Amino acid sequence: MGAAVTNDDAMIVALRALAWVVGDGPRCERLLGTTGLDPAALRRGADDPAVLAALLAFLEAHEPDLIACADALDVPATELVRAHAILEAI
Repeated sequence: MGAAVTNDDAMIVALRALAWVVGDGPRCERLLGTTGLDPAALRRGADDPAVLAALLAFLEAHEPDLIACADALDVPATELVRAHAILEAI
């Protein structure tokens, strides 16, 4: 996928990032601890732009996570950052 330019594109990028974070136990635990979400709230919030923006902010706060996620998703890290900005504006 190219650069996230629409709300839908941003949601897709964020959902892919969410799947990547959830697939990594220690990273997921850190996400939950940092955001105050529990697993049920995270599942319920999977379609909430605010929750997905918080997820992307979590990744941005630790550059190694941001880069690892971008590499795993085969997208530039800037696409994750752009998706975060779009979701925060929704």
